[in-house]
Amino acid sequence: MSQPNLEAGKILIVDDHLNNLKVLSNALTHPGWEILVAVDGPSALAQVNYNQPDIVLLDVIMPIMDGFETCRRLKANPITRDIPVIFMTSLMDESKKLEGFEIGAVDYIVKPFTQAEVLARVRTHLRLGNLTRQMEAQNRQLQQVTEHLEQQVIERTFELSTTLASLQAVQTQLQYDALHDALTGLQNRAWLMQQLQGLIDRNTAQQNSLFAILFIDLDHFKVVNDSLGHLVGDELLRGVAQRLRNIGYPGTVTRFGGDEFVILMETISGIEQVTSLAGQIQEGLTLPFQLGYHSVCVGVSIGIALGVPEYQDPADVLRDADTALYQAKKQGRGGYMVFNAAIRTQTMARMQMENDLRQAIATLQTRTSQLSGFCLHYQPIVSLMRGEIAGFEALLRWSHPSGELILPGQFIPIAEETGLIHPLGRWVIGEACRQMQVWQKQFPQAAHWIVNVNISPVQLKQISLIPYISDTLQQTGLAKSRLKLELTESCLLDKATHEITVLNQLKDLGIRLCIDDFGTGYSSFSRLHELPIDTLKIDRSFVNRIGSEADSTEIIRTIMALAHSLSMDVVAEGIEVPLQQRQLEALHCEFGQGYLLFKPLDVETMTRLLHSLPRPVRE
Repeated sequence: MSQPNLEAGKILIVDDHLNNLKVLSNALTHPGWEILVAVDGPSALAQVNYNQPDIVLLDVIMPIMDGFETCRRLKANPITRDIPVIFMTSLMDESKKLEGFEIGAVDYIVKPFTQAEVLARVRTHLRLGNLTRQMEAQNRQLQQVTEHLEQQVIERTFELSTTLASLQAVQTQLQYDALHDALTGLQNRAWLMQQLQGLIDRNTAQQNSLFAILFIDLDHFKVVNDSLGHLVGDELLRGVAQRLRNIGYPGTVTRFGGDEFVILMETISGIEQVTSLAGQIQEGLTLPFQLGYHSVCVGVSIGIALGVPEYQDPADVLRDADTALYQAKKQGRGGYMVFNAAIRTQTMARMQMENDLRQAIATLQTRTSQLSGFCLHYQPIVSLMRGEIAGFEALLRWSHPSGELILPGQFIPIAEETGLIHPLGRWVIGEACRQMQVWQKQFPQAAHWIVNVNISPVQLKQISLIPYISDTLQQTGLAKSRLKLELTESCLLDKATHEITVLNQLKDLGIRLCIDDFGTGYSSFSRLHELPIDTLKIDRSFVNRIGSEADSTEIIRTIMALAHSLSMDVVAEGIEVPLQQRQLEALHCEFGQGYLLFKPLDVETMTRLLHSLPRPVRE
């Protein structure tokens, strides 16, 4: 980049003598210099307003306005006051020279002058002026840069401050979100786990301190979600949360997840304080929630765990409260249960049975039924009129690894809860159909036998049930009419249309259907005509009372009349004494089942018995 010419510039010569103007103009002829002239002070002042010079050579003695006055006016004007002024004079009076410097002159040229002196002084002051202007420009530029940098610093500082404040707000929000539930605004599981750990640590240091948690689950919340939608379900959760806030003092209400809430009582005086709060919660939630156009009632089940010093892990406290909640639901929804050692023992036993059940079913699917411990016992169903076997009920038994023979009532509920009922139920259906086909080949009279297989209401919900049964019948060769599925009366009460649809599909397939334990759920009487049922099994509780309670006979007579009016036949269960058999025969009950007639037997024993029986069989 080329350097600027520091000696260039405009030179204004002011002198009333034309000869002096000519001499000076000639003397100052120089590359880069522009010569301007004025013959007096007023014309010089006028000229500098429109063509400002870089230096003024000003004669002191002039008519109209002398040099000093002209200089004063130049210096008084903000536009021209920085122009260097060099006085030209023949006067050497020091006082005059001082006056000139005081007015603002930068130098003097004394007449007569030499060209070299004039050139040297002009060149020097032009250079000084240009350097000054250049430095001033650089200073202005530097000032601008400084001001810009300062502004940038201010702006950046503000940005950083704003960003920091924003980050702090985000961090605060993240910390809040990490410990609170987005839907209800309650503290969440993470917060609860932190607090529980702190209370456990406190208990370790202070053995006499005690806390408690109430594990709360909404009863039938899924029904609300499925019927009214998740938005209404969310609104219900917010409503429950607000009521729990109002009730839960001195505890802290947290949302554990889904429809589960936990109230943490960090310091309690005793169990009565906790159970009292549980009662208040159940009472406080009895009033319906108004959710838009819907009025929704909800109940709760509560499991309680006391924070005793033995606890070392928050998860253990929650596990025990959840276990107590499970027991509360098992005993009937809408109650509460306090965890204790007996519940722990019961829970561990159930867990062990579930594990054993899983292993047994896994073995059943991959190896043989003998290794799994499962087997079927068969109890004959007898025609009371003809005295001969009409069929069998297949009864599942489990020979537990402990050596104990476990009845279905002990393990079927676990299988239903865990979904294990599906593979187990399929095995029972397949095994019963195969065995019936074997007997039909062995015994001519078996052509009309029917095998009854108990089926769980949970199995009715499985889409693959009907295809599996159809495939099994085809593979075993058993006629469809030789299979009868037994369902408990309770599983047909207040059921949705899906179950009835499945029953109709089974009926259309040619499979017979039976209601077991009929008569214990009286509300089913009104729905019986809607169901595609072939057989009613009178509950053993009525049969057992024959001879001791007169109304039992009348109830049986009524059930039989109802069944016959709907073209159903009847089986009486639990026949144990001859009087019961005779009375049932007198009532023209078609079929009977019970220990008086035949006990349930394993396949080998039953096969030997069938070989030994004459035909027909009669009591």
